[in-house]
Amino acid sequence: MTTTLSLVGIGSGNPDHLTLQAIKTLERADVILLPRKGAEKTALADLRRMIASELLKKTPNVVEFDYPVRDANTPKYHDGVNTWHDALAAIWQNLIATHVPPNGRLALMVWGDPSLYDSTLRIADRVIARGIDLAVEVIPGITSLQMLTAAHAIPLNTLGDPVLITTGRKLREDGWPSGVQTVAVMLDGECSFQHLAPEGLNIWWGGYVGMKQQILIDGPLAEASPKIIEARADARAKNGWIMDIYLLRKS
Repeated sequence: MTTTLSLVGIGSGNPDHLTLQAIKTLERADVILLPRKGAEKTALADLRRMIASELLKKTPNVVEFDYPVRDANTPKYHDGVNTWHDALAAIWQNLIATHVPPNGRLALMVWGDPSLYDSTLRIADRVIARGIDLAVEVIPGITSLQMLTAAHAIPLNTLGDPVLITTGRKLREDGWPSGVQTVAVMLDGECSFQHLAPEGLNIWWGGYVGMKQQILIDGPLAEASPKIIEARADARAKNGWIMDIYLLRKS
C-alpha cells in the first residue's frame, strides 16, 4: 500500500507561475494538504485555496492543518529545527492515515520550489522513517531567486564566476564568503547585510517577489541599506508578514 506524495512547486506568490505539470499533478491527487501558518500569513493559505478551487478542473479533497511553530529559543539552531520537523512528520503521518486512501495520491503545494531552502523533502524522509510506505515525486516550481533576478532584469552570475546561495544567519556568523563575487541571501529576517562593510558592494533586494505587492530596491549597499530596512519594516507592519530575498555583488 504505497502512498504517492507529490511536492508541487507553485512559484513565489503568483498563480501564473504554475506549470502545466503542476496543475495536472494537483488535479490527479486524491488529497491536497494545505498548511495554515497563523493569522498573519493568511495570504499564503488563501493563494493555495484559490489554486485548488479555481485553477483546477478537478478539485481533490483539500485537508487543512495548522503548522506548528518552531521554537526560536532553542539554544542550538539545528536542534530546534529537528524538533520542529519531527512534529511536522507526526502531523503528516496522522493526516495520511486519516484521509488518504490505500495506494492513494497526496499533494502538497510548496512555495517556490522544494529544492531551495524548503524542508518538505526532509520531512517526507522522516515520515518514511516512521514506517509509512511513501513514494515521493517533486514537481519543480519557479523560485524566488529566479523571480528576483527577473524583476531586476539582471543575470544571477557574473561572467564565468560562481554564486553562493546562503541564509541571513550564515551571513551574520561568517561574513562575506571567500572566493565568490555574488551572494544570494534567503531567510533573512534581520537585514543581515548591515553586518557587512558596504564599500564596493551592490544589492538587489525584493519583497513579495512575483506578487502584486512586490517591492524592489537596488543600488550601492551604503545607499540602499536604510531604504530597504525602512521599506521592509513598513511592509511587515502593513501586511503582518514579509518574504524577501536579495542578491549582493562586489563591484
